[in-house]
Amino acid sequence: MPELFTDRRQGLSLTPFDSFNLALHVGDDEVSVRANRALLAAKIGPTQFMNQVHGDAFKVVESVSDIDPTCDALITTTQGIALAVMIADCIPLLLISKSVVAAVHVGRKGLYNGIAVKVVAEMKRLGAADIHATLGASICGRCYEVSQEIQDEVCAKYPDAFALTREHTPALDLSRALITILVDLGVSYEASSTCTLEDPLYFSYRRHNITGRNAGVVWL
Repeated sequence: MPELFTDRRQGLSLTPFDSFNLALHVGDDEVSVRANRALLAAKIGPTQFMNQVHGDAFKVVESVSDIDPTCDALITTTQGIALAVMIADCIPLLLISKSVVAAVHVGRKGLYNGIAVKVVAEMKRLGAADIHATLGASICGRCYEVSQEIQDEVCAKYPDAFALTREHTPALDLSRALITILVDLGVSYEASSTCTLEDPLYFSYRRHNITGRNAGVVWL
């Protein structure tokens, strides 16, 4: 399928962003980030990134811009454009159909605010049928510890998000909750079992705080 997930290898950024960091907002050298993005574009063509803010807004893209739109999902019906979502523990959700694709940033707030539901609805409005979802590597339920208050809030709306850490403290399994949402929407799926916190090949905000960003990329 026309999709790609990056890890932190084979880039030009230095510690603590070593080495294939694709984010401009984390404190890395801009020249290195631009060079890493150019390496990605050399593989798959022009790629649109976004300025992600843990919101529920999406943008339909018809051409690639040097200015990253502020949103947490990109959608396109245009061939030759790749859409990128950056993550360092959140879920990189790629939605694919024959005529419409989307890249979606699904963290705790995005899940709670229903960003996946909104994007699927927009894809269908644009003519998508038989949508397939791929969930890339993200933090697992055993590692995503949260306060009792946050767990209660999220699980009241999405019970399948309930999880406990290995120490039996409150946690959230965002992937499991997202899969339930997708299935209810009639979307088929496949999901990575890799945890970004546990696997050093991926950037993880929970592990290092100051770190780079992996990406999920999709195109028609």
